[in-house]
Amino acid sequence: MNNLLSQLRQFSIIVADTGDFDSIRKYQPRDATTNPSLLLKAAQMPEYREILDHVIADARKESPGAALETALDKLAVGFGIEVLKIVSHRVSTEVDAR
Repeated sequence: MNNLLSQLRQFSIIVADTGDFDSIRKYQPRDATTNPSLLLKAAQMPEYREILDHVIADARKESPGAALETALDKLAVGFGIEVLKIVSHRVSTEVDAR
């Protein structure tokens, strides 16, 4: 147990609150959560451009008149799916209640 994170793992569940996959891989939490603010920050990162482009294209095809709203929902789902590929248990993605 040479660092604080390792010591915390003995007595608690580590949960990441981020949209950054590299941070999640680095700290290896059991669960993860994210929210629209964190997703906006992550969506602006060049390494996640492919996810953003895919979400926008799907939203435009699926709901031309409501592409923005559809894209925001799909972005939350898209990031949640990617996080699920990393963490071993639960992923919580906060979305607009409307």
